[in-house]
Amino acid sequence: MLTALVIVFVIAYAAIALEHPLKVNKSASALLGAGLLWTIYAMSVSDPHVLSEQLGESLMSTAQIVFFLMGAMTIVEVVDAHNGFEVITRRIKTTKLSSLMWLVGFVTFFLSAILDNLTTTIVMVSLMRKLLAQKEDRIFFAGMIVIAANSGGAWSPIGDVTTTMLWIGGQITALAIIKSVFLPSLVSLIVPLAITAYALRGRDVIVRDVVETDHGLRTTEFERNLMFFLGLGILVAVPAFKTVTHLPPFMGVLFGLGLLWLVGDLVHRHKEDEFKQHLTLVHALSKIDMSSLVFFIGILLAVATLEHTHILTALAQWLNQTVGRLDVIVLLIGIASAIVDNVPLVAASMGMYDMASFPPDHFLWEFLAYCAGTGGSILIIGSAAGVAAMGLEKIHFFWYVKKISGLALVGYLAGAGVYLLQYQLLH
Repeated sequence: MLTALVIVFVIAYAAIALEHPLKVNKSASALLGAGLLWTIYAMSVSDPHVLSEQLGESLMSTAQIVFFLMGAMTIVEVVDAHNGFEVITRRIKTTKLSSLMWLVGFVTFFLSAILDNLTTTIVMVSLMRKLLAQKEDRIFFAGMIVIAANSGGAWSPIGDVTTTMLWIGGQITALAIIKSVFLPSLVSLIVPLAITAYALRGRDVIVRDVVETDHGLRTTEFERNLMFFLGLGILVAVPAFKTVTHLPPFMGVLFGLGLLWLVGDLVHRHKEDEFKQHLTLVHALSKIDMSSLVFFIGILLAVATLEHTHILTALAQWLNQTVGRLDVIVLLIGIASAIVDNVPLVAASMGMYDMASFPPDHFLWEFLAYCAGTGGSILIIGSAAGVAAMGLEKIHFFWYVKKISGLALVGYLAGAGVYLLQYQLLH
């Protein structure tokens, strides 16, 4: 039974990693894997009561992550529908490419921590498409935006799916992850930015002539500001909500979503239906990336079977005996997340190491949040942000390897070095 489980999981994992060459959506692979793994496990368990308890427990932890992401994605879609991101993007004005690179890098870094790295990448790459005339400049900026978005997401409990998973799972707390991973994440961005800005020095920004609008319908200044600040305020308030009430984060996001829905309906109540249709929460819910949510359900349920059968515990023991050093193991997990998706890697790591031996805010969890978050930048297929940039700007895999991967790797290692040094000094 254990051999069959491992074989099915490895095949499903390979199909997820090879999504683009196979042209099979990774959500399909994850759901098939989860269905097969639970079926094999159910056929080998003699007690149906134990099985239903374990499935219920896995479903509850999976649902918490999915509900949180669904709420956060919807809030971001509402802000975008109201052209809310123009509040930031309109203020980006510079004539030098090197200055623009620094500006875009830092805006992406901090925006990613509040929204998430995928949404921020889409917003910033779309902005560069409107701003920069030359295709070569645009794809280079898109590559740097991927690095900045992944670095920004790693230090915030709501900035990256993997950090959110660790936060909801109780492995990290909001304040501790910000304090310990902020500086390494910043270094992982500053190092590539400094190298790039030096290479671009002296070059002028060539601006596009035509600036297109995202929607045919425009929102007023008041509506843009209201939805932007309310949406961001709700997302930023979720960690505080969890700390004060001790309720899971998805409750905070759903509560905030209800508030945003109420405000939106009140603001647009006097408009004709045809004019307010694309501004409503109902429209925003139809635009969220449901295939990504289905992928998380599939992969988290698949990993749960390996956890219940103690396969992951055995893998952790083997890694400890073979590699021996926890910091090296986590560094390797980070580099592996550039090749395969970091969500199943972190989900597997959460199952490999129990919280009795590795309590909340342990070195393992914090360093894992940094490595899995920033390691995905090394290859363009290693993160959701990279895949989004690849689709928007039609970036070739090997172009990214040649131009961006080296910068991302240098930043990743520099940030990891800073984290290890910081940990030694503070502990």
